[in-house]
Amino acid sequence: MEAFTAIRLFAQEAAPAAGGPGSILDMLPALVGIVILFYFLMFRPESRKRAAQQAVLEQIKKNDRIVTIGGVYGIVTNVQRDVDRVTIRVDEANNTKIDITFGSIARVVTDTPAGEASDKS
Repeated sequence: MEAFTAIRLFAQEAAPAAGGPGSILDMLPALVGIVILFYFLMFRPESRKRAAQQAVLEQIKKNDRIVTIGGVYGIVTNVQRDVDRVTIRVDEANNTKIDITFGSIARVVTDTPAGEASDKS
């Protein structure tokens, strides 16, 4: 009888325990925390930046000074929102103009330096 009890004890130890240490359910809260942290550190700031850029592009108008993503400075001479085209003048002397897409605009150049604008508010 004692041999049978010893075999049962070995069989119970060899059987995998459901929900024991190292199971996937123990790691689930940590994984959820990592996903939430990743969202707040990566995706949310990027979506805010994209929304701010879209707001700037919607306000582009004639005579705005802009910089393209290629580093070309120019003055907007024509805006065609329906065909996603902006014409900019890049040279005053020769009246050289180029057509670019809205996605090619990196930023609008202002005459007021960024430090002065934040000090006044």
